[in-house]
Amino acid sequence: MKRKAYEQQLESLQIELTGVQRWLRKSGRRLLVIFEGRDAAGKGGTIKAITDRLDTRGYRVVAVPKPDDREASQWYFQRYVAHLPAAGELVLFDRSWYNRAVVEPAMGFCSQAQYAQFLDDCPAFERMLADSGILILKYWLAVDQGEQEARFAERAADPLKRWKLSPVDLAAREKYAEIGHLRDVMMARTHAAHAPWFVVDYNDQKQGRLALMRHLLDQLPDVRVPDVKVKLPKLRGKPKKEKLADASFWIAPPR
Repeated sequence: MKRKAYEQQLESLQIELTGVQRWLRKSGRRLLVIFEGRDAAGKGGTIKAITDRLDTRGYRVVAVPKPDDREASQWYFQRYVAHLPAAGELVLFDRSWYNRAVVEPAMGFCSQAQYAQFLDDCPAFERMLADSGILILKYWLAVDQGEQEARFAERAADPLKRWKLSPVDLAAREKYAEIGHLRDVMMARTHAAHAPWFVVDYNDQKQGRLALMRHLLDQLPDVRVPDVKVKLPKLRGKPKKEKLADASFWIAPPR
């Protein structure tokens, strides 16, 4: 997809997303969007595209790290609850409690009993969230293994992207088929009208982002909150320049 066409469509969707933020604030609704998917599919880039033009005070991005010993002893969902949206908020989870449905069993990070318990508990947990008024949307970003390998190679070669390659990512390369099976079981057990799953093709990341953003907007109530135009009054006098009492605080411009 040509960059100009992509950027035009992206800007149009981002403008609509600012309207969603106004609607959330006015209505007091709470929106939770969960991003799961293959390693290197493009979760981070999609979240950045969604939030790039939003008011930072109205959304949060949550990427919960590996649990410490204390957190590992808690109720599994406990450390996620504190990150749920309050009234008027949008919260985007960059991976979520669904680690226990796919990554953890694939990599041997949980027992079979813990995995089975999660599949039993998760629908009830999300039912409680929905009953409390939280709007839940869940996306799986799909990418073929050949394309995934190309992205891994790009990350390995680029010092600005190498941090994205974790030991778990590297180990999971041998688990492509198993992860696909676990994904299918997860969706069969946890898909519901109040907490639906959707799958987006991310072999082309630009097309994937646009498709996901358009779909997300289409799932929300069509309640438009007008964007109030602001008219700036004229300044009195000439515009002033920055002046410091002590000029030594200025840093030197780059050469």
